[in-house]
Amino acid sequence: MTEDRDEQLLRQFFSEAAQQQIADDGFTERVMQRIAAVEAHRIVATKQVPIGSFKRFNRLWTVLCVAVFVALFVAFRGWELLAIQLEVMLRVMATQSPNINLLALCAILFGLLFVGVEHAVSRA
Repeated sequence: MTEDRDEQLLRQFFSEAAQQQIADDGFTERVMQRIAAVEAHRIVATKQVPIGSFKRFNRLWTVLCVAVFVALFVAFRGWELLAIQLEVMLRVMATQSPNINLLALCAILFGLLFVGVEHAVSRA
């Protein structure tokens, strides 16, 4: 109940503050134009790539990494390694602590990481 009241008071305060105009003789507008001009000059001077190109590059990089992972998984018969590790883990689990090949586990986690990154990038 008090949270709703606090929320209403905050909205009222900020809506009143947003409606206020401060006379600054166009200072704010000049500053914003200057910032835009400096940023445009910096992009041209440093030959920066637009944001869209970065997104495209990130997607291509992710696809390349996933393709490399799939190629290595197929080349090293990853499904057989996974089946062997699963079998060993299930047989040993009942008698003692599991003995897992850390290299295989790291490869699997690395692959899952790139699949997750690709999914996150494609949603952005």
